[in-house]
Amino acid sequence: MTQRIVSLIASATEIVAALGCADQLVGRSHECDFPPGIQALPQCSQPGIDVQAGSAEIDRQVRAAADQALSIYNVSIETLQQLQPTLILTQTQCNVCAVSLQDVETALAQQVDSRPQVLALESQTLSGVWQDIRRVADTLGVSERGEQLVASLQARLEMIHSEAAQRPVRPSVLCLEWIAPLMAAGNWGSELVEIAGGQPVLSQAGAHSPAIDWADLQRVNPDVIVLMACGFDLPRTASELPVLFERPEWFELRAVRQGRVYLTDGNQFFNRPGPRLVESAEILSEILPDLGGHGPHLKYHGTGWLRMEEC
Repeated sequence: MTQRIVSLIASATEIVAALGCADQLVGRSHECDFPPGIQALPQCSQPGIDVQAGSAEIDRQVRAAADQALSIYNVSIETLQQLQPTLILTQTQCNVCAVSLQDVETALAQQVDSRPQVLALESQTLSGVWQDIRRVADTLGVSERGEQLVASLQARLEMIHSEAAQRPVRPSVLCLEWIAPLMAAGNWGSELVEIAGGQPVLSQAGAHSPAIDWADLQRVNPDVIVLMACGFDLPRTASELPVLFERPEWFELRAVRQGRVYLTDGNQFFNRPGPRLVESAEILSEILPDLGGHGPHLKYHGTGWLRMEEC
């Protein structure tokens, strides 16, 4: 049965497309921008905060909304009514990062005539991502495609891991998912680091991104720091660097002194629990230096990453 799908999370949109079902998408969230052409679909949500503000101001707005029990995102009941979806894809992983199940349920309580099924993705680890792909595939009646897609993604990760395992040294790696305040990348982030040949610090697989302080950062003093700010592309991440430069402790860190600080497009890659997490692992594998003396491979991964000195 052909579905009329509204995807309210960017990773779900990418999963639907990777399963060969993009033609069933009739609506998207304000964040859905891949694959190309998706943005032509009607937008069914919008943020209730200023997402163009700096990281410190966004954090302030998010905390203020939470204190007042307000949603950070608004789902358009009028647009849903016009689109008459049979399936809505959302998520329960993080109420801050994207439209949540509660946001959708609130909107549907106002009555959508098509009475759509709601499927909430909930991955916090790579195995959870594979399971979500299978759940979407099963719901769309393409279970075999789902298994094939998962197998293909797992094979690519295994190849990355196999190549990385041949390096003589595994550098310690801190991935920063937020800059003001500092937050280490949680969930699947540490798994990607290990696959790419690094040792993750200050994060744990399957756990939400933890807040850290400067004392934590100084204590672990990582070999490599990778900035992957949630929802930020490369230019926006670069615009946050002065926040770090204001701290004298920043310049005392080993990674900073040795020029091993990298900026990535966290929005397009690391923050989306979908097929492009494999590309995220590829990016990490490219930028993790061989501390045995050969230095980092400075291959530029499209618009995916750059070294801090290149900003």
